Amino acid sequence: MNVLAIGAHPDDVELGCGGALLAHIERGDRVTLFVLTTGERGVHQDRSRVREQQRAAGLLGAKLRWGRFTDGEIPNDSRLIAAIDDAVATTDASLVYTHAPIDTHQDHRACASATLAAARRVPSILFYETPSTQDFRPSVFVELTGSLERKLRLVHAHESQLLRDGPVDTEALTAQARFRGSQCRLRYAEAFQVSRLVWDIGTDSTADVHHSEPAAQILAG
Repeated sequence: MNVLAIGAHPDDVELGCGGALLAHIERGDRVTLFVLTTGERGVHQDRSRVREQQRAAGLLGAKLRWGRFTDGEIPNDSRLIAAIDDAVATTDASLVYTHAPIDTHQDHRACASATLAAARRVPSILFYETPSTQDFRPSVFVELTGSLERKLRLVHAHESQLLRDGPVDTEALTAQARFRGSQCRLRYAEAFQVSRLVWDIGTDSTADVHHSEPAAQILAG
């Protein structure tokens, strides 16, 4: 499977679906990260958010693409749709992860809206949550019981955001994983809203993955 994970800024993808992407890599899927901006408004103490994102992609084992948009000014128009459409076509993605539509950050909202237009022919689209997401009502969960620490390592690659004392809080991230796990009767989980989801039962490998370590199980709530 070809998987495309889209984020408005460096660290969005790791926060929202890092655990799921680890599971995809484990089972041999091809994962590409498409980061729309370099997060230049969130630079801390001259640290390079570009290098942080490159490091996170390397730890994950994913390819990395950049969107070349301006942080805080991602346009919700045909230019953004065209950029995402090109990423979808180039990666031949059959599953796309992107921001949830209801969010306090304008870049996240633009990303979600444009993804729905650009990926209109992709079989499966899942929305992930970040700290600025609102009114998030998930129905699909990925188990993190065996992979939460590895997800946190991906997040720690974005050191500048940890040092800013606010944008990224790993204790809150762990608490969120515990809460989402309780919603689907697991210890830890990532949660997703569904735009649409095609589940090919004949080729699905979640049962096998569930019994391997680190575990990852996709559950529909």
